[in-house]
Amino acid sequence: MNDLIETNGLTKRYGEQHSVENLSLHVRPGRIYGLLGRNGAGKTTTMRMLLGLTAPSAGTVRIFGQAMPARARQVLPRVGSLIEAPGFYPNLTGSENLRIFARLRRLPQPERSIRTALDMVSLPYRDKKLFSQYSLGMKQRLAIALAIMHDPELLILDEPINGLDPIGIAEVRDFIRRLCDERGKTILISSHILSEIALLADDIGIIDHGVLLEEESLEELEAKNGRYLQFVVSDARAAARLLHDRLGVRQARLADAHTLTVPGRALDAGAAVQTFVQAGLTVQDAHLYEDTLEDYFKRVTGGEGIG
Repeated sequence: MNDLIETNGLTKRYGEQHSVENLSLHVRPGRIYGLLGRNGAGKTTTMRMLLGLTAPSAGTVRIFGQAMPARARQVLPRVGSLIEAPGFYPNLTGSENLRIFARLRRLPQPERSIRTALDMVSLPYRDKKLFSQYSLGMKQRLAIALAIMHDPELLILDEPINGLDPIGIAEVRDFIRRLCDERGKTILISSHILSEIALLADDIGIIDHGVLLEEESLEELEAKNGRYLQFVVSDARAAARLLHDRLGVRQARLADAHTLTVPGRALDAGAAVQTFVQAGLTVQDAHLYEDTLEDYFKRVTGGEGIG
């Protein structure tokens, strides 16, 4: 199936500064794509170019197979976006604010669209609370309600969980996942919060200093992550010999006199422990360790963590 979003050599320069460089992005339909990078990595600039809000210095953008921005009038009605905080009126309720935008967009069934959007983000349709009284999480949910009010096929969301407390993050994460799984939306979401992207995304692109370093499914990324078994025993050297002679393990590494590690998951930890004990060794610990997305991000970018 064709990609819903495809860029080729997408580049944005501001004088001598390269904000985005030669970026080729591929967002598949019916999936959540997490664009992951530090603040200032080029995520927002990329999204602005996708939507035609910023003109690229070079390269091309295609959405639904249509060239942007030339076909923007045909494409954008099928897209919902949250790039900057919408200009909601503080003295109006959430429904009243959405009603204004519904009129501007000339939605055919405005009240039904407003009710459905608010229900999706768990905000009440009939509520006297003013926007100025909303929590940060409620404001963010109302912004996403505005983005989905016209029932778009594609959502482009720039840092939608930024600044939220843990409860707010979980709420936003859950209904973004539901939008994809239950409503069939394709979602491109940017974030610098690795743990949340790991919980939410189907595919991940890692961008650093404007360059897309990696693009793959979460399953592929997890397969690349380091996994290893670590054993703490009375004699690590003897344990390594036992693994080699009895279980055919040739990659055991000695960390010190009592600790050895075995990369991957091919070794049965229970069989290894049984072998050690039967040979008279004392086993103090056996543990499977896995690299986190943070570890992988550090390896790919060759630098500090993202936080």
